[in-house]
Amino acid sequence: MIGQAPDCAPRCLQRCYVTGQADAKWLRRDHGLAKQGLSMDFIFMLTRDDRTVEDCLDLVELIRPVGLKHVGFKDVGISPDVQKALTRAIRTAGATSYMEVVSTTPEACLASARVARDLGVDRLLGGTQVDEIMDILDGSDTRYYPFPGKPTGHPTRLGGRPSDVEAHCRDFVARGCAGCDLLAFRATEADPIDLVKAARSGLGPDKYLIVAGAIASPERVRAIEAAGADAFTIGTAVFNGSYSPNKGSILSQLRDILADCGAEGPMAPRPRPGQSASAGT
Repeated sequence: MIGQAPDCAPRCLQRCYVTGQADAKWLRRDHGLAKQGLSMDFIFMLTRDDRTVEDCLDLVELIRPVGLKHVGFKDVGISPDVQKALTRAIRTAGATSYMEVVSTTPEACLASARVARDLGVDRLLGGTQVDEIMDILDGSDTRYYPFPGKPTGHPTRLGGRPSDVEAHCRDFVARGCAGCDLLAFRATEADPIDLVKAARSGLGPDKYLIVAGAIASPERVRAIEAAGADAFTIGTAVFNGSYSPNKGSILSQLRDILADCGAEGPMAPRPRPGQSASAGT
């Protein structure tokens, strides 16, 4: 397994795609990124309908042959003891661990941040209480990616316009966050891709933009990549088979997602908006 991607990765990828003056494979090799041609990270969430599945520990073992580099879970659905064992199992498998906060009260969100810190989760996603959560994580190795926009309810829906998302992301950067966790396709007031573009603009080229929720097709994967995402999460679409509806195995769903990202071998990078398919190497 490869280690965690270097902080400079988003800047490198942006330079490659936007300027068209560097080779994507060379940039990834030079910066220790083994995923040739892969411009986004796929984060497999062991979750269904915004809750961690009860047999998550069995699933970590089941998916080992796929070689996933990023695996996560929600802060609801399993007991603290299972959360601890799951974090350990993800680490043993050589993957980066993620916990996403979907609790609906301020007190529960802060409690989940403390749990993530104590578990040693690599990346904490979600929540909106940036100052309080950053204080909780201070001194730990856990990086924080809050929700921009106006998330409400469970399963979470996202209110807010692109201008709101961009402003929130700029604020996250100023407060020292590592990036954001954008529920683009849960949007109730804006076009999802416009929100991705707004988040990219607000974060700048160096912060990590994760798009989460309802990414259930190759078309959506390509759309968020073109809009500037660094990573995306999928959970339910793997378990219900909707990503690859003609296949029945979880492993087949995961392999198809990786193939659509180019992770099964060298793949020419897709063009950015305004760039022809033959340009940019």
